[in-house]
Amino acid sequence: MILAILQSRMTSRRLPGKALASLAGQPMVLRQIERLRAARTLSKVVVATSVEAADDPLAAFLVSRGQAVYRGAPVDLLGRFARCAEVAGASHVVRIKGDAPFVDPAIVDKAARIALESGADYVHNRGWFGFPKGLEVEVIRTPALIAAAEAPRDPAARTSPTAFLRADPARHKQASFAAPRDLSGLDWRVKTHADLAFARSVYAALHPADSAFAMRDVLDLTGGGQDMAQYAA
Repeated sequence: MILAILQSRMTSRRLPGKALASLAGQPMVLRQIERLRAARTLSKVVVATSVEAADDPLAAFLVSRGQAVYRGAPVDLLGRFARCAEVAGASHVVRIKGDAPFVDPAIVDKAARIALESGADYVHNRGWFGFPKGLEVEVIRTPALIAAAEAPRDPAARTSPTAFLRADPARHKQASFAAPRDLSGLDWRVKTHADLAFARSVYAALHPADSAFAMRDVLDLTGGGQDMAQYAA
C-alpha cells in the first residue's frame, strides 16, 4: 500500500491560510487532493497537519468533506509521517508539500513505480536536471521512516521526514530521476499572493478541460514547453 501524505498548515508566514484559499472554486488543499487521487499508484491520501489551534479550521473543514486527517506535533514532521504510515499499514509514503497545487499525478506514479521496482528506501526527483519547484516528489519506504522516528534525534533533525535519508546515502539506498531538461529554475510553489494569482490563472485556463492537467500543459501555457516531446509518465 502506498500512502500519500500531504503536509498542510494554516500558519504560512507570507501567505497565512493559503490551504483554504480559493483555487478554481475550491480550497487549494482540495485541489491538491483531487490531483493526488488521479495518481494510479496511490491507495490513500492523508492530510497531515499540526495540533495547534490555528490548524483547527483546516482539520475541521477536511473532516467535514470526508478527508482523512492526522494531527501531530507542530515541528516533529518525522514523527508525524512515521505515525501516519504505521497506522495506515503503508509500505511506502509519498510526501507532498502544502504549497504545491501543480503536483503532477504522472510524476507521482513514476516515483512510486521506481520505489517499488528498485527497493530503495528513498526515491526523489530533486536536484540536477530538476523539475519545477512545487513538483518535487519524495517516496520513503515505511520501515526506514519508522526506524528513523524511533531513533534518538535532536529536535531540529525531526523537522523534516526525509533529511535523515538524504544525509546517509550509504545506509539508505536511494534512487532518483530527472526531468527531460533542467526545469529547476521554474518555481510553481504558492508562497505569496503573487504565486496564488499565478496558480489561479493557470487553473482558470487548464482545469475546466482536465482537472489532472500535467506539467507539460503548464509549460505549454506559459511558453516553456519546447523540447518536451521526451516527457513521458
